[in-house]
Amino acid sequence: MSETRARRRRAVMRRKNQVTLPREVAEALHIHEGDEVEFDIGESGQVTLRGMTSVPADQAWFWDRGWQQGEREASEQIAAGQTEEFEDAESMFDALEDEER
Repeated sequence: MSETRARRRRAVMRRKNQVTLPREVAEALHIHEGDEVEFDIGESGQVTLRGMTSVPADQAWFWDRGWQQGEREASEQIAAGQTEEFEDAESMFDALEDEER
């Protein structure tokens, strides 16, 4: 059996156009109760379903494009071993101030 066929799942349309997603589908979409899904309907009628997770407003800053770029840069620096350890917070802030000069 092919990989594609092995992952094909079906569901039944109920009253009021309600469909219960099979557990494996919900897991593949990384969605849980209360999350949203998005339907993209192509010109040929093929529908793509994507899981959408709502982000609380007080955490939206983390997903800002600029912040995410900084996160990627920091991850690359950590992976490359470009880190520095400090004895305490004061020495860390001193080093940061020295960098600014």
